[in-house]
Amino acid sequence: MRTVLVTGPGGSGRTTVAAATALAAARDGGGRVLLLSGDRLDGPLGVSPGPDPVEAEPGLWVAGIDPAEHFRAETLALQERLATGLDLLGARPLAAEEITELPGARQSALLHAVRRAAEGHWDTVVVDLPALPEALALLALPEQLRRYLRRLLPRERQAARALRPMMAQLAGIPMPAQWLYEAAARWDEGLAAAQALIEDPGTTVRLVAEPGPAAAEALRSARGALALYGLRADTVVANRVLPPDAGAWLTTLAAQQRKCLDEWSEEWPATHETRHLGRDPRGADDLALLGAAAVGAGADRAPWPVEDRLAEENLLVWCVPLPGAVKSELSLVRRDDELLLGVGPFHRAVPLPSALRRCTVTGAALTDGVLRVRFTPDPGLWPRTA
Repeated sequence: MRTVLVTGPGGSGRTTVAAATALAAARDGGGRVLLLSGDRLDGPLGVSPGPDPVEAEPGLWVAGIDPAEHFRAETLALQERLATGLDLLGARPLAAEEITELPGARQSALLHAVRRAAEGHWDTVVVDLPALPEALALLALPEQLRRYLRRLLPRERQAARALRPMMAQLAGIPMPAQWLYEAAARWDEGLAAAQALIEDPGTTVRLVAEPGPAAAEALRSARGALALYGLRADTVVANRVLPPDAGAWLTTLAAQQRKCLDEWSEEWPATHETRHLGRDPRGADDLALLGAAAVGAGADRAPWPVEDRLAEENLLVWCVPLPGAVKSELSLVRRDDELLLGVGPFHRAVPLPSALRRCTVTGAALTDGVLRVRFTPDPGLWPRTA
């Protein structure tokens, strides 16, 4: 299955481009194509989809995302699982009609919908994500939440569940109940499925932006964040590109767009232009006029190799590709067996390769879009040679 995650700066027309991409894939013989969106599609496609896929065109199905309904269903299910404990506490159960979504419900609903799509019989799935900062945070969420679960409720402690009552009496410390571990296991299973889809070689990110200085800065920041999270961008779609003969009063704007496009073609592996129709696209015929980029093959994550310089400099160098990153926006902290990396507002805790866990960090440098972190073997941990 090919999965295309479409995002871009706010107001870039990403929902329209996502719809055009899905339509083009269906018409080009892409098999069964599913378009997932949390925004209204009655303009681009003339349909108002619900959570169940609806066929909008031959080969193209569309499904919507309802954060409020998803949050309500999840809350009621959790309340049912905790019914016994809540009864003992004298709690009054919440009725369905009084449950309203909380912050974060949109992200949870979107991840759930993407995971369900991966379980379906689709050949191509196009996902209309939120604007860039929120979308990047969303794509990093499964890995981050799984790390929190491993730290707060480590699986190895479940083996001692038979000793939990005795330990609680001896130490006077209440031990986590078994239901908490079971709930954590269910959460981890769902997060693992979402993470596997995001990291799959068949999943790529498609960036949509209207050429201009503001969009160029947003894409520069996103480029480093994508590399930090190991995500792959297949295409930058330059949306609403003016024609060369747009008219005298649009000449300056058209020239600014062309300059920006020339820069993007050098920085990104692939760029694609969709022309300005002079109106908001409405219906499948208008979407076809945009000429959406084809859904190509996926790609593996860029490797983070470790260079062996022990013989020459007594160093191991971890090479982390971060194209577009700026030195002043980088942060780097070693904590136990993890490296906490930051690129602007985006952060990731990365487990160290086994060899580097026995080393200390002695420096780092950003050169040509690659962060090189230098490690020196710790004499107390490094194997001695004869």
